[in-house]
Amino acid sequence: MFNHLPRSYEEYASAPWETYQTFYDQLETHPLTPHTLHEWMSGWSWVMELLGEVSSRLYVAYVQNTTDEEAEKRFFAFLETIEPQTRAADQKLTVKLLESGLVPAGMDIPVKAMRVDADLFRDENLPLITEERKLASEYDKIAGAWTIPWDGEEQTITGLQIPYQSADRATREAIWRAADARRLVDRDAIDDLWTKMLALRVQMAQNAGFPEYRAYRWQQLHRFDYTPADNETFHRAIEEKVVPVATRIYEKRARALGVDTLRPWDLDLEHGVYPFQFPSLVPFTDVAALDAQCAVIFHKVDPQLGAYYVEMQEKGMLDLDNRKGKGPGAFCTYYPITDSPFIFGNAVGMHDDVQMLLHEAGHAFHGFETRRLPYLPQRFTGMEFAEVASMGMELLAAPYLTAEQGGFYTPQDAARARIEHLEKNLLFWPYMAVVDAFQHWAYTHADEAQTPAHRDAKWGELWARFIPGVDWSGLEDACVTGWHRKGHIHGYPFYYVEYGLAELGAVQVWANALRDQAGAVAAYRHALSLGGTAPLPELFKAAGARFAFDAETVGEAVGLMERVLKELEEI
Repeated sequence: MFNHLPRSYEEYASAPWETYQTFYDQLETHPLTPHTLHEWMSGWSWVMELLGEVSSRLYVAYVQNTTDEEAEKRFFAFLETIEPQTRAADQKLTVKLLESGLVPAGMDIPVKAMRVDADLFRDENLPLITEERKLASEYDKIAGAWTIPWDGEEQTITGLQIPYQSADRATREAIWRAADARRLVDRDAIDDLWTKMLALRVQMAQNAGFPEYRAYRWQQLHRFDYTPADNETFHRAIEEKVVPVATRIYEKRARALGVDTLRPWDLDLEHGVYPFQFPSLVPFTDVAALDAQCAVIFHKVDPQLGAYYVEMQEKGMLDLDNRKGKGPGAFCTYYPITDSPFIFGNAVGMHDDVQMLLHEAGHAFHGFETRRLPYLPQRFTGMEFAEVASMGMELLAAPYLTAEQGGFYTPQDAARARIEHLEKNLLFWPYMAVVDAFQHWAYTHADEAQTPAHRDAKWGELWARFIPGVDWSGLEDACVTGWHRKGHIHGYPFYYVEYGLAELGAVQVWANALRDQAGAVAAYRHALSLGGTAPLPELFKAAGARFAFDAETVGEAVGLMERVLKELEEI
């Protein structure tokens, strides 16, 4: 029945809904029996792949140039006219599969997720979901316009990271204040935007019969293996085991600078959390060098991973440079019909850019490893483990950062880069706890969180709890609006603890690699290849780690990181 379907997305990129509906109608009327199950499921998977690629392609075209009105028009038209119809049509097929009582091989967990999605589905939420995505895109547009005049030209805030790493503190302060002033121009706009997002999300939860959005979102994210209470346990473990270490890192930074206390311009420009080296590391001067040298590193980690990356290069699946009008941040998406990942970044010549590409390539390798699975839903992994793929790759690639290994640095600079990376990872956990705890509060106190002043006050309270040691006096507006600068809060609610849990898993994978690099990489790749066919605890176990939230596990990871930091400081 489905053998005739083309393996190309181009002819469907601007197709009306009726074109897709033809496929859904065939699936809806086709008999579903044990004998037709594989054929039927393969056909549905193909339709999902087609729509997934078209959606991803249109989104990428939009964020590659947020000033392109035609790209924006095409993307929003898809959101408004195709996606709501797709959700309704997929819902009918989900019900058909569930009512049949049949479970395709390897689909136990995806079918469980489908059952949850079917329970959550409400027709009245379709326009709200579309509006939510449009609001999230509006946030991207606001952030994409954050530029300031510097050195005679208009530059993006991300692009100013290089001059911002000046050893001259006055220069850093000038850039930081200019960036802060520019972002605060949009304070009211972002407040208004997020107030609308909150109301939409609360309404969606109520429509689905939930008392508050957190419970609804927990199910929507298919968090079957842990609860909000586990998150709170994780927050406490971070407060107990990580915050003291992070405070020592900040104190060390202050001593290196010869200052009594750190100010925000002594930290990362965009988030006000991460440290950076003095003088700054300059791993490459053009994006082509970043691309080429990372290819060498991936071959060193594992020849097959290197081959995957070369395949992406040959297919033109990398957009890594920063430019005006380009959407912020970095991500990896997958084009199912083309059968290739695509990496989007904003590289400007910093070590962070190296880490960005290692990270996003980990996601890409996950996509390559799962593409043997026959059905698209099998390839979706909980982000708690998907981020092990990316964070694990950052650590597995670390031994190959030196020029003699094909990387970027002298042994001394490679050690500095690794110190910076490990310190960032340690400092990330408290920052993650702020972002996650803020959302737990906001969505369980929605009436209070409707007021911008209450949101700012809660962020400031959490910041003081988890990130002491930095002096924000006189800069309170910048501090309490830190949540404005975290895109996940706006576009991907509750999607952030995954990074913290994955980092804990990645450090365990790395600990195994310190004993047996080849064995650790083999286990890592095997775990990636399972996709979403196993629950989180089993995926972590396959990678040689354990899925945990407790202070003991966190403490073991922190202890290893501190020990290696001391060794690297000797180098």
